[in-house]
Amino acid sequence: MDILFGILNGFVKNILTKPAFFIGFIVLIGYLFDGKKWYDALAGFIKATVGYMILSVGSGGLVSTFRPILTGLKDRFKISATVIDPYFGQNAVTEAMGEIGKSFSQVMLLLLIAFVINIVLVRLKNITKMRAVFTTGHVQMQQAATAFWLVVFCFPKLGETPILIIMAILLGLYWAVGSNLTVEDTQKLTDGAGFCIAHQQMFGVRLACWLSDKLFKNHKENSKNLDDIELPGFLSIFNENMVATAILMTAFFGVIQLVLGKDYLVAQEALKLEDNFFFYILESSFSFAVNLAILQLGVRTFVGELTASFDGIQNKLLPGALPGIDCAAVFGFGSPNAVTIGFMFGALGQFLAIAVLFLIKSPTLIIAGFVPLFFDNAVIGTYANNRGGFKAAMLMPFLSGLIQVFGSAFIASYTGLAHYGGYLGMFDWATVWPMATVLMNNLHYIGIAIFAIVLIAIPQIEYRKNKDTYFMIVEDYEKYKEMTKNK
Repeated sequence: MDILFGILNGFVKNILTKPAFFIGFIVLIGYLFDGKKWYDALAGFIKATVGYMILSVGSGGLVSTFRPILTGLKDRFKISATVIDPYFGQNAVTEAMGEIGKSFSQVMLLLLIAFVINIVLVRLKNITKMRAVFTTGHVQMQQAATAFWLVVFCFPKLGETPILIIMAILLGLYWAVGSNLTVEDTQKLTDGAGFCIAHQQMFGVRLACWLSDKLFKNHKENSKNLDDIELPGFLSIFNENMVATAILMTAFFGVIQLVLGKDYLVAQEALKLEDNFFFYILESSFSFAVNLAILQLGVRTFVGELTASFDGIQNKLLPGALPGIDCAAVFGFGSPNAVTIGFMFGALGQFLAIAVLFLIKSPTLIIAGFVPLFFDNAVIGTYANNRGGFKAAMLMPFLSGLIQVFGSAFIASYTGLAHYGGYLGMFDWATVWPMATVLMNNLHYIGIAIFAIVLIAIPQIEYRKNKDTYFMIVEDYEKYKEMTKNK
């Protein structure tokens, strides 16, 4: 038994929670199931793993460059506030757990059980109607930490084992249902690339697509895609994505850096006293465009391998299933400018909401974290632009920004995490999980049952709306397009 547990623990630590190797592992298994030669399978493993590592370099560069700039506002002006960011949120949970004498030592076991539940739900897709496997390990870690605290808050006297059982079931359901919600929207965005999203804004993506369809799809002028807009005169430079990104990021972060001041940034060792402040602002802002280009290269490198190899897993293990992967994968599809527009309007929504909290003297103030600010809103903007055009690409991220701040301020204050200075803060964790927490805290086990039943019911409702094409969109996208075109 100890040997088996050691193997499982090694799998979770070294593969499941490290998405680059997990994606590579899936590709390797898929190609072997598909009858490929061992060296072709190995080549696929290397290409997928390296591709995801390239994506991680781009994502990590974005975060490491701009997180200190945003959080610097908190330090520079001595604001006591909660940073909405997955990493700050995870640190806050760790500190909070320590103070109440609880530990998160069994997180690896929780992840494994929840992942197995996800796979079982997909294997029983004819009953559950769930078609997606959540494969984004680092996101699973962040979510497990936050969800663990929410359950401990609702059931402070419950033993560690019952808490783990409850969390494994709820997380396994959330991963399967949430990623399943993005299947149709992602297939349409990518023209049947063969993956869906497994991240922190899955319900947000579905809501944004639904609203975009309702508000803009049937209005020709409103639904112009960002790529269809040709700007006149000097504004035409914004037609080039790299130029637009560099200019907008310079304006956005340049203002923040000017507010922070050169002396503060020197004290933080971000630049040297003899460095030119203007060119430092240009360099750090232009790096946004650089890292975004790196990220998109990573997407192109691994997505093709993953979707090609997943046929073997579909045929042998999980028929009719799709891999759910990092939300950044969609940046290689749709309009490149939607990423920048989504980020900018999401930031506008966040900053407006923060100003409202300040004006009403909210007991919990929020500092914008870069991960929700960029990855939630740029992703939502990309989907919204595809479904409802440029107006949707502006409105949906703006609404998302408002929701992230107001929802996070509420749940961080409600559960006490505001005291520890951080909360996960991304769309689903500012909407779905706060509502679930209120239910569980007030109705206890009945609240758990209601949350679980609602999650189980969502794919059933989806299926009943599109019985003819529900599984076809995964299994034969070309046939799906033909059938829906005829309709």
